[in-house]
Parts: sequence; structure tokens; C-alpha cells
Amino acid sequence: MLPLILASASLYRKALLERLQMPFTVAPAHVDETPLAHEPPRILVSRLAAAKARALTTAYPAALVIGSDQAAVAGDEILGKPGGRDQAVAQLSRMCGRRIVFMTSICLLNTQTGRLQLDVVDYAVVFRPLDRGAIERYVVAEQPYDCAGAFKSEGLGIALVSRFEGDDPTALIGLPLIRLGEMLREENVDLP
Repeated sequence: MLPLILASASLYRKALLERLQMPFTVAPAHVDETPLAHEPPRILVSRLAAAKARALTTAYPAALVIGSDQAAVAGDEILGKPGGRDQAVAQLSRMCGRRIVFMTSICLLNTQTGRLQLDVVDYAVVFRPLDRGAIERYVVAEQPYDCAGAFKSEGLGIALVSRFEGDDPTALIGLPLIRLGEMLREENVDLP
């Protein structure tokens, strides 16, 4: 098997990939993640996942490189990583009582053959109506500044939700393992 490379600095993606119990190397790809003008969210996350994988082609000329990106989508608005407290509170305030779709792209690039597999896995979260005090308590406790939409389902964020909709809950955390497993099998990787 070719070496497996995770083109991400995300601790969440690293922890998810560890579930597959396969050796891999973490090699963060540095790409500009600024959305293009009028770029739809599905195109944005696809473009960024592929760009992250391709960014490591020179460093890893014979490897399977995994790229991924995620956006929370509220109507037509893309909610990225808030970066700070005030932005996190503002994002969560806009999400209250609404169905938010988390679009997570997954790219597997065989740098030896040039074969690129790319997909986007949607996972929806229906948020409970929340008052500002509940949002602020959550933000202080969880500090979800590095998460799309300021939401971490694997922690206290579960208290903000009335229901989930989707086939792969790992997509919500940032790396859709079911789809990645399919892609790895297409590259003749034996998974348990």
C-alpha cells in the first residue's frame, strides 16, 4: 500500500482517521481558503479539498493523500470557522431553530497515478430554539472557534440539537469515513 497522508492540521480529522487503525502521516497543506466571488458552498468545499490534496503532490510523489474541507450552510450563507467568541455567538444565534447543512468534502489523490476521487457528504443538524444566555454558556464552555458554524457535536453541542439527518455522522465532525473507506477500497487498500 502507498503511504497514507492526511493533508490537514485538524485534530478532529486526525482523531477520525485513527479510527481506521491504519498508519498515516499528518502533513498540513497550506492553501488559501478564501471563497471565490459567488462560489456555491458545495463547489467551495470541493475545490479546497482537492487543492489541499494537490498541494502535497511534490512532497509525496507516491502516496494516497486525503484532503477535506467543511462548511456549515444556513440558507445561502456559508458559516466557516468563527475564530473568536463574538463571531461564534453570532453564528449560533443565526442557526437557532433552523436546519443547517454541514457540507464536508473528501478527496483522495493517488499522487503516483494522478487519480483523484472527490465527493461531498451532507449532514444536517436541526438546532433547538436557544436564548442568548444558552448560546453564550455553550461558547464559553466549548470554545468552538475552530469548527464550522461554531458547533461541536461530539461535545456539549449535542445539547443545542433537536435532531440529526444524514448517513455518516463522521462527516459532521469533519471527515466522512464511510465515503473515505469506499475511496480507499477503490485504491485496493484493505480495510478491516
